[in-house]
Amino acid sequence: MTFSGHLANQLLQMLEAADFELLRPHLATVAMVRESVLGEAGTALRYVYFPHGGSVSITVGMSEGQMIEIAMLGRDNVVGGGAALADGIAPADAIVLFPGTASMLEIAAFRAVAAASVPFRRLMIRHEQVLLAHAQQSLLCNTLHPVEARLARWLLRARDLSDSAILPLTQEALAQMMGVRRNAISLVAHALQRAGIIHYTRGQIEIVNLPALETTSCDCYSAVKVVHSRLLGVRP
Repeated sequence: MTFSGHLANQLLQMLEAADFELLRPHLATVAMVRESVLGEAGTALRYVYFPHGGSVSITVGMSEGQMIEIAMLGRDNVVGGGAALADGIAPADAIVLFPGTASMLEIAAFRAVAAASVPFRRLMIRHEQVLLAHAQQSLLCNTLHPVEARLARWLLRARDLSDSAILPLTQEALAQMMGVRRNAISLVAHALQRAGIIHYTRGQIEIVNLPALETTSCDCYSAVKVVHSRLLGVRP
């Protein structure tokens, strides 16, 4: 992977050349294979990932086997950065949802660069604030908003990260990540399809009317984007 290839990640793009050069010797490009586990809650992390494309679902689970997604990360994020700067233990599961590639480095190298570069460390702190906003907004959204608005918000974020209106998804996977029953997703998906907003076939959802999907979504989608722009819209 070339210098410019690593910069497919928007956080790495934000670094000044001198700060990026501290990272570059430690970066390796890896494939993010669908359903591969990049971090498991309660276990020690070995690597930190800066995705170039695709997306990673950050989920929390219960002893009964239920799970829910609290954030979806991609090229505007880092996976495992906050834990690396703390005790190195993953606070949640990180599972590849849509395949892509990422710049990966060992946790020790990540910590060394953070110790040597104040701008890099500040950028990682800002990013953790963005992740906190994601988690807080997800809690609010899951508690107060109907499934239709939540699904629209989820699809918008997935589209942002995949740069595609066609998303390879099953209703079962969506239900798991959103913490609802599959029949609830099925009813809402059919309603959105009848309204001409999406087209659903087995294992695939296509967004066919983006403005209508944005109208259907709750304000949580734009609220998180505002926080992201405020904290990560300028160089550290």
